[in-house]
Amino acid sequence: MKYISKYILLATVLVTGLWSCEKDENKIFFEGGTPPVLTSSVSGVIPMSFATSDEEAVIFSWTNPDYRFTTGVSSQDVNYQLEIDRAGANFASASKQTVSIKSDLQLRLTQTQLNDYLLNQLTLTPDTPADIEVRLKANLGASAATLLSNVLRFSVTPYSIPPKVAPPSSGTLYITGSATPASWQCACGEPELLTQKFNQISPTVYELPSITLTGGGSYLFLPVYGSWSAKYGYVGANNANNVDGDDFKAEGGD
Repeated sequence: MKYISKYILLATVLVTGLWSCEKDENKIFFEGGTPPVLTSSVSGVIPMSFATSDEEAVIFSWTNPDYRFTTGVSSQDVNYQLEIDRAGANFASASKQTVSIKSDLQLRLTQTQLNDYLLNQLTLTPDTPADIEVRLKANLGASAATLLSNVLRFSVTPYSIPPKVAPPSSGTLYITGSATPASWQCACGEPELLTQKFNQISPTVYELPSITLTGGGSYLFLPVYGSWSAKYGYVGANNANNVDGDDFKAEGGD
């Protein structure tokens, strides 16, 4: 029995050792990759204008980072993020624009898309030249094995978007109507009601800090206080507009 037990123990040790060796040989290790090379269809200045807003602004292209494992080049899809930021921010600003791309090696941006990124995300000033920087970030999965490309620098001038409705030439704007605290203006020489006057923020932006409107009531906007020669309303008939929102127009209904 002792001899049999020894043989069984020896066989168990040999099998365990062989299994351990086989397990070690089957391990797969990540060996790295090559930082992607980022190029663009234009250099220096990216032309942009409202008149050509539907046209292409720039094409970004990049090389595959060729992530490698001990078994060879990775067959997994690579996730890319194109980052656009103000020059000198080192892609660390909270307002930078990030565009995610799945597997592709190219991204086309129209002037409309780029202008939207510059104005609404980077908050650049319209019609004012500025410098931006662009780079590509490559990852396996969500954020593993990150590789960064070279940085491209451009000069851009985001364009203003003309308003669909001409702003008041008076530079002033008031709200009036049964929904407002003072109800309708009578156009009979009443004193100017400053609590219902908008502040002009820009040629196309007017802001009313605070006002309480009565549900079910109507309202219009007047560019000149007490004058009904011009007004802003909505596309529907008076008192028949969509309560959840409607299209704005000059000489519209309340």
